[in-house]
Formats: sequence, structure tokens, C-alpha cells
Amino acid sequence: MVLRSGWDAPRPAGAPGRGWRDWLLVAVVVVAAVAEGALRTDLPTPAALPVLIGVGLAPTLLWRRTRPLLMVAIAFPVCALGEVIVGGDLRLNTLVFLTILVFSLARWGSGREAVIGTAIIATKIGLSTLLGYLSLGNGLAGALVVSAVLAVGAALRYRAQARHRELEQVKLLERERLARDLHDTVAHHVSAMAIRAQAGLAIVDTQPGAAPDSQGLIDALRVIEAEASRALAEMRTMVRALRRDEPADRAPTPGIADLAGLAGHTRPGPVVEVELVGDLDALPPSVGAAVYRLAQESVTNAQRHARHATRIQVWVAADDTSVHLRVSDDGDGVPAKASGSGYGLIGMIERADLLGGTVEAGPNPDRGWTVTASLPRTVEA
Repeated sequence: MVLRSGWDAPRPAGAPGRGWRDWLLVAVVVVAAVAEGALRTDLPTPAALPVLIGVGLAPTLLWRRTRPLLMVAIAFPVCALGEVIVGGDLRLNTLVFLTILVFSLARWGSGREAVIGTAIIATKIGLSTLLGYLSLGNGLAGALVVSAVLAVGAALRYRAQARHRELEQVKLLERERLARDLHDTVAHHVSAMAIRAQAGLAIVDTQPGAAPDSQGLIDALRVIEAEASRALAEMRTMVRALRRDEPADRAPTPGIADLAGLAGHTRPGPVVEVELVGDLDALPPSVGAAVYRLAQESVTNAQRHARHATRIQVWVAADDTSVHLRVSDDGDGVPAKASGSGYGLIGMIERADLLGGTVEAGPNPDRGWTVTASLPRTVEA
């Protein structure tokens, strides 16, 4: 089962594109190969062949991340052919750059590409040893070096995948929490619409003369009730899917009015000061809840990680189009990790992005750490 899953493993996502550093690396390899050929007198005859092989294989570095198996399948058989022509080891030290291809095979190749590429490399080393181009000791040393490079590539690949999964989990959790907040606010208005429609129907049924066109009013109210009930059912289905059918949190959704509670913490630590500026009463509930969550996360982060901090300042201001949040502390530590998972900042960025806003964090010029956020007053669908 493990072998099968390894064979079917896809290529890792997020492979860097070809950039100027890759071209610089190729240029360095070419210069090194030419310089080595010009300075060394112990290269096998014809001496130009190892240099040509080194120069000719240097461009394989450009495709090492996008075509790792193909580059290995080109480079190692070419080296083997060169050894057959000269009748021995090429002895060009510059060819050590081939270990970069080995690393890329394990780091960026799919499971089957890594297996096939490793087989090609092992075959080349084995044939060179059997034909006497490499001594047994050098052959074993080469195999150990290749194994170590493959292990390093596989380890970095696993680490990157684990970090990617953690980041995706943080984003998913933040989406689920935002879905709950949206449900708690939007569902209230939809439920109120349904109740008003039902009340209107009851009034018309008991007092038909109260409306000049009672039948038209009844039809309209029935449409409102049906649409509201359908929207409420569809929204609850969506929220259950976002929550993975987890039980709903029945706690009321916090908002701007709850920010003052952040200053009332009695736990040991820095004093929390909250300042509210501008018209914050007419904010949509989803925006108010997001501002509270961002402030809460930032304060918790500062309390846990800002060493020697004495004050945490929470400032919230609103204008005609946006709501701005700034949370600053005067500590001398850098709270690189937020509460809990260590990915609190990632979750904050995700929450703000889902509402069309931004979050930034960084050290202050003198001391301390500041988190700033900006959210639009109106959230577009």
C-alpha cells in the first residue's frame, strides 16, 4: 500500500518558475567547465569531450523543476556514453552539478518519475562500476551521495506538503468560522422576513378589508414567505457543508460593541486600551464580527508573544467607505506566531480577504509590533 501510494504520488504544487537565478547557475557551470578544461592536464583523451559534456548538460538545470525525469534521463546516459568513448571516468569535477538534478527529481518529480529516475541513476553507477570506470569504493560512495541527496529532496518535499496542508487547514477553519458568523447575522434577517410575511398573511386572513387589494397582497406575501424559507434552507445547507457537518456554535456573534470587552481582561499581562472613532453603529454585522475577530486575535497574539509589553492599543476608525483597525504593543518581542496553531496571521488574512479587505503585520520602528487591517463597509456578494 505504501509503495503504491508513493508510485501514484503527483508532482508537488507550487514549483518555482524559471528565473534569472537559473540562468546564472547555468552560466556558472559553463564557465567552471571551460576553466577546468583549460587548467587541468589530467583529463582523459580527448580532453575536450568531458568539457563539451559539462557545457552541453548545463542547460538541463533550466528544466530541472518542470521536467526532472527527462533531464535525468538525458544527463546520466550522456555521461555513461562519454565514459565509454574515453574508456574511463570523465573526471570533470564540474559534473558535480548533476546532484542538483538528483535533488530536483525527489523534490519536484512525481512518484513514478522519482522511481524511474532513481533506477536510471543506479543503472549508470552500476554499469560504470562493473566496467571498471569507477572503483568499487567510488561506486559505493557515489551511491551514498545520490541516496543522501534523494533523501534531502524527499524530506523538503514532505515538509513543504505538510506546511501546505496546515495552511489550507487554517484557511478552512477561518472560512468555517466566517460561515458561522454570516449565518448568525444573515439568518436573523431572513428569519425576520419570513416572520413578517407570515404575520402579514395572518392579518389579511383575519381582516380582509384592511387591504385594498387583499388577493394581490396575499400572493405577494406568499412569494416572500416561500422565497425566504427557501433561502434560509439553502443557506443552512451551505453552512453545514462548510462546517463539515460539525455542531453549530450557539454563542452570539460578537461585533463592534464587544470590542470594549477586550480591555476588561483580568489575566496578567499588558494593559489593553480600546479606542473607537467614527460611525461604527451602521456597520454590516459580518464586517463588525470580522473587526472583532481580527482585534481579538491580535490582542491574544501580543499577550502571548510580546515580551516585556506593558500596553496594547486597539484603535478602530470608520469613514464613508472603510473600517480601519490597528493593534499595537510596546514589547520587544516579535510575535511571529499567533495564538494556537501558529498560523493566526494566515487566518486573519484569509478572513479579511474573504470580505474584500487586507491585513498587514510587522515590527514598529522603535519597539513593539503592529497589526493593521482595512475592511470595506459594504460586503459585496
